[in-house]
Amino acid sequence: MQWSKENIKDAAIEDLAGIVEIYNSTIAGRIVTADLEPIGVEDRVKWYHEHNSHHRPLWVLKDGDTIAAWFSFQSFYGRPAYNATAEISIYVSEQYRGSGAGSFLMSCALEECPRLGLENLVGFVFGHNEPSLGLLRKFGFKDWGLLPGVAELDGVKRDLVIIGLKLSPAQP
Repeated sequence: MQWSKENIKDAAIEDLAGIVEIYNSTIAGRIVTADLEPIGVEDRVKWYHEHNSHHRPLWVLKDGDTIAAWFSFQSFYGRPAYNATAEISIYVSEQYRGSGAGSFLMSCALEECPRLGLENLVGFVFGHNEPSLGLLRKFGFKDWGLLPGVAELDGVKRDLVIIGLKLSPAQP
């Protein structure tokens, strides 16, 4: 599929159900998230409101009216000294995996970082989540740390990789 910037929208509250649906679809696979049970839309309302297009956007990538994927910039660690750092999340609907949606969103996100005042991007990815690690490494992300065996999924201890990218300092 050929994605364009016209396919990316700032998420509206009405998109939250689709965002949650994509998120919930990844839980059973035990590769993407540490949640063990599906979440409800109401569980993500506060999280949704922590985003804004000027500082920490939440985007949806749409194919017509269908949300194909979403991308989140979240404040890192909630303290002012970290304002130039954001945690990122990318989730792609199962039917759009392999369509280039994740790469397209990552590319657009990197273009937006100077406007957002970001100098560092950080991801927290399970060590066995090769698709996500591969995507981020393709864009120059490096392993910054490892939290060995910190998650237990169905009786299996899983590592969490801290993966990051240093960007050029934001220009005022």
